[in-house]
Amino acid sequence: MTNIHVDIAQFRGSHYDFGYKQGLMLQGSAVLHNRQGNWRIRQPRFKIDEQEAKNAFMRFAPGIWDELVGLGDALKMPMEDVLRDFGHYRVNAKPGGCSILTGGDFMVRNYDYHPLTYDGRYSLFQPSDQGYAIIGPASRITGRMDGMNEKGLAMGYNFMQRRKPGDGFIPYMIGRMILETCATVDDAMQLLKEVPHRGSFSYVVLDQHEQTYVIEASPRSVEVRPSNICTNHFELLQHENRHHLDDSKRRMAIIEQEANTGIKAQDAFRLMNDKDKGVFSDLYKSWAGTIHTAAYFPKDLKAWFALGGNQEPVEFEFADWLKGESVAAEPIHGVIDTDLGIANMD
Repeated sequence: MTNIHVDIAQFRGSHYDFGYKQGLMLQGSAVLHNRQGNWRIRQPRFKIDEQEAKNAFMRFAPGIWDELVGLGDALKMPMEDVLRDFGHYRVNAKPGGCSILTGGDFMVRNYDYHPLTYDGRYSLFQPSDQGYAIIGPASRITGRMDGMNEKGLAMGYNFMQRRKPGDGFIPYMIGRMILETCATVDDAMQLLKEVPHRGSFSYVVLDQHEQTYVIEASPRSVEVRPSNICTNHFELLQHENRHHLDDSKRRMAIIEQEANTGIKAQDAFRLMNDKDKGVFSDLYKSWAGTIHTAAYFPKDLKAWFALGGNQEPVEFEFADWLKGESVAAEPIHGVIDTDLGIANMD
């Protein structure tokens, strides 16, 4: 068993200043040490063209480019290394798990992945220059694996497969772009049809109008289906699926059985987070163990968050934070059943 914690980060201001502050925070940190140590062990099998990457950011989310510049300035790091560690463009994403269920007024998701990739930061960012304010856990500092924005658009993504990668962004950054630039599910669908995809993932979106869709995306195609459940296989792009889908379909069957009863948010959270329900996963060595369970409420602009299983969620009043109130800054603690390392811990 390993104790795990998440720090709360709150910032209001420009993207550049946000990046600079994050860079100062990273100096000498376990997260930066572990991230850079990974490249000493595994040489990158990709090459990032700085101008190409900048052009892509300037088209879809220019503020995030300014954030990367701020990060580099604070860390005194060349842009080539900033893009490798924090840009999420042309790098490769590892396989993972994840399960998502939405209702008319909530989204609940399990984030299933390897602990050593986990930043341990829950971020609230209200930009003063451009883009929407966002709440949610950070992924590789600049990315978001799930979250909600000030317009009440909630998003989470699930891994599908990693064969035949394209030249584009990986989901940590695409998820951030959705939250930063989209107000509705229609906006998200349009963005996902235009942005270049590095890998194959499904993106689940829910907005204040109770519209929810699963957007299946690969480097070759993007398809949309109305659905409130997603695990780790495509329904439309079936030719893109992995060969071994038993666990994904098993989790989907459990969620479908409960969702058909008109499940409420609290029960949906327990379905995902309770270790005896069959959805929570301890497969950390297989890159598919549940690290956190998150819930978002687009109409009320509230968020829930819990680390590990059998936990009561910490609640965030995002609507109040948007009005200038601060949230409690104490770290969130939990326990996961593994002896593997965690990125924000030595």
